[in-house]
Amino acid sequence: MSMSMVHRRGRLVGAAAVVALAAAWGGYAAVEHEDEPPVSERLVEKLKPVEGNPGDESHEAATASEQYAAARTAPGIVGPGAYTAAWASLQALPTTTGTWTEETTKPYNSDDPNYREYYHSNSSGGAGLVTGRVTGLATLPGRGTGGKDVVFAGGADGGVFRSLDGGSTWTPITSSLPTLSTGDLEIAPDGALWYATGEANTGATSYVGTGVYRLADPMTSTSWVRVGGTELEGTSINKVRFDSQGRVYAATFRGIWRHTATATSGGWEMVYAPNPDYLPGGSKAGSADAAYKNVVNDVLPKGSSVMASVAWRGGDTYNGFYLSAQNGDAGTWAKVNPAGALRDVGIGNAELAISADGSHLYTIVESTTRYANTANTVLDGVYDSPSGSITGPWNKIADSQKLAASGSALKLYQGYRPGVQAWYNNFVTVDPADSKHVFVGLEEVFETRDAGVHWTTVAPYWNFSFPCWSWDDALNTCTKPAPHSDQHAVSVAGNTVYIGNDGGIYARSMDAGYDEYGHGKGWKELNPGLDALQYYSVGVGTDASGNRVISGGLQDNGQSLFVSGQSTMVSPFGGDGGITLVDPRAGKGCNIVAEYVNLAMAVTNNCGRSKGDPNETPRAIRDIAPSDPSPRFIAPFDDDATNADHWIAGGRYVWTQTQGYAIQDASAWSNVFDNGSGHSTTALAMQNGVGWTAWCGPCNNQGFARGVSTNFGGTWHQLALPADLPNRYVSGVTIDPSDATGGTAYLALNGFSRKFTEGPGAGYGHLWKTTNGGASWTQVGATTLPDVPADSLVITKTGGLVLGTDLGVLYSGDGGATWKRLGANFPATTVMQVLLGADGKVYAATHGRGIWSIPVPTT
Repeated sequence: MSMSMVHRRGRLVGAAAVVALAAAWGGYAAVEHEDEPPVSERLVEKLKPVEGNPGDESHEAATASEQYAAARTAPGIVGPGAYTAAWASLQALPTTTGTWTEETTKPYNSDDPNYREYYHSNSSGGAGLVTGRVTGLATLPGRGTGGKDVVFAGGADGGVFRSLDGGSTWTPITSSLPTLSTGDLEIAPDGALWYATGEANTGATSYVGTGVYRLADPMTSTSWVRVGGTELEGTSINKVRFDSQGRVYAATFRGIWRHTATATSGGWEMVYAPNPDYLPGGSKAGSADAAYKNVVNDVLPKGSSVMASVAWRGGDTYNGFYLSAQNGDAGTWAKVNPAGALRDVGIGNAELAISADGSHLYTIVESTTRYANTANTVLDGVYDSPSGSITGPWNKIADSQKLAASGSALKLYQGYRPGVQAWYNNFVTVDPADSKHVFVGLEEVFETRDAGVHWTTVAPYWNFSFPCWSWDDALNTCTKPAPHSDQHAVSVAGNTVYIGNDGGIYARSMDAGYDEYGHGKGWKELNPGLDALQYYSVGVGTDASGNRVISGGLQDNGQSLFVSGQSTMVSPFGGDGGITLVDPRAGKGCNIVAEYVNLAMAVTNNCGRSKGDPNETPRAIRDIAPSDPSPRFIAPFDDDATNADHWIAGGRYVWTQTQGYAIQDASAWSNVFDNGSGHSTTALAMQNGVGWTAWCGPCNNQGFARGVSTNFGGTWHQLALPADLPNRYVSGVTIDPSDATGGTAYLALNGFSRKFTEGPGAGYGHLWKTTNGGASWTQVGATTLPDVPADSLVITKTGGLVLGTDLGVLYSGDGGATWKRLGANFPATTVMQVLLGADGKVYAATHGRGIWSIPVPTT
């Protein structure tokens, strides 16, 4: 999350600054509140001051996780069946004419030397061709074309892609499913592919799923069948595992569940939950922390016993390892007091891996004690039980310092060490051919061939600051690619290891050798054609030659830029990308504003083209962020719909500036209104100088509140919202362009389980309208708009409503009286923003399947 979940990749900082920053972040870690001010400042150091840094990124990940994930399940947990009902209501709608076009199909080159602005770009870090977060991997060794591996990759919110040629080409195979959120992919003993939905890394934009699906013929079919009923709907699934007796186990955020592996009919049986009162239907299901009271990170059958790692990352009394000696039957589970070096104190997120012969059981463990108190790492360690038993005795075979000394890029950041995001990045697996050959995934990938006596950083965080690195490619001798940071999935197929991370999927032959730092040679990016890009936003314009310019902010993959006619997309801005603004005026599309996080805005007037010279004058990219004390992780800003040089931005305060894209620095901003202490802007809009903002605060479950402010009528003021307007997160504000006074506006509300805070009243009222400056509000589509969380609304020139939701795009040509699905070929993924382009198209920024466009409906 980068977020993690949301996060950026690092700015290198001086030693003194790092120590101070580490201390500040350490104090914050124990306080999981989104309203705390950001601790990272824009610090510059002599090596290469890249945006963010590994420690900042972990803090940002935790912050955003609270904003996007923890609060999302208010007012408790969403019961099974809500998702199915929403999907059914959507599928029952008719579709408009027109076909969507996927705009982000070109390879995305994060290392293009022509977009290497020294202070803002991550170009030359080594990640190469990237895509979005991959959270599930499965392989069929040698079963593909020409004896190549068959590879299945699961995007975080992009669904499953299949490659029959070892990752050279990809085909999406889950387009028929009602969710594209990936928790796990596994090949069953009978050769079927099992897809567990609901990403489970507790990241910021990790969405719940609709259960588990089985594909009987994974080589050629796309005919998925859901296993069981709605029991696992609306939750996240970390792992599915198979025993030797024809059963499958699911490790979920609602405990451990079991089903026959030989049939899909019949419901899942819940065999263990540490706090069943917090499950749907339980007496405490409505409590604010219900979603985190039954988190299972892994389940692992061995013979007639079943082992499990059960823990919430922030710590809870139920955290620890568990064992059932009777085939996982309900009522037979007991907490283990492990022997040896591993103690049942402070066990957090932990994964399990057992060797093929059962002789070694490995685990990687996050420390909840460190999570609450320290900044440099939250890793407890990597352990080996040479008896293959979860009771141990356990040997500690690696800690953060040992991994740092194995060639880690994080060793070079004083104050930070491997495992700073162990609550988010965490995998372990064993080579099926060698019980002592182990891969561990944190921010980087580590490898041992002797059960932990020696380690190598086979995939470093990046190449920055190694002696081999230079921003000048002619002088850069580091091994490339250096796979993207933040690891989530792994699969070993014969002699090849595949890894899934925040930049996609990478693979290498285990015979490829190592460079002088211990980094693996021979890595290949397998990302072209796998469009799992996770956009927060989209902006569209044309450059001076009339070429179309499309840009968008991405989770941990910077700000992408595509200019029509080019063979690749490029990345002028590195790290996390947030909101995007592209000059809509003809020929001026290389005027682009990008956001890092927390309203850290920067502008370019040449599309960010730069060779990377630190002494470049003038700079290709300028920092222009207003100094706000409490912006959201992804904080909103926009231009006036009638004046591209008049901008509005929001954190605690409402900010405006009138210099447009000629703005030179933060001094141009004026603070025009205070939305209030503890309040953060969630959405805004401006037209003819009339502005509207929506805010939340507190933004977490306890005491959640939201409000709306405007200067309609002449002065800024807070509105008194009616009691029937749901107390939920306002994700979109839109001013009706047909009302020149600016007094007609819409609010798009989130809800039921997918993103942001819902609050009381979840499940109805996703779109509201005022025609009198907020004096009164009416619900739009009260009986016709499906119960799906709404994210973004635009109004066409003919008055049509285009609504982006968590399950696609809807359209109404009659003011919301009736609705249609916009186009018939849109993927069932989250739409963060819809935008009307000057070219007569609707653009949709999805958080898992890239950017799409369709002609604006005319009826």
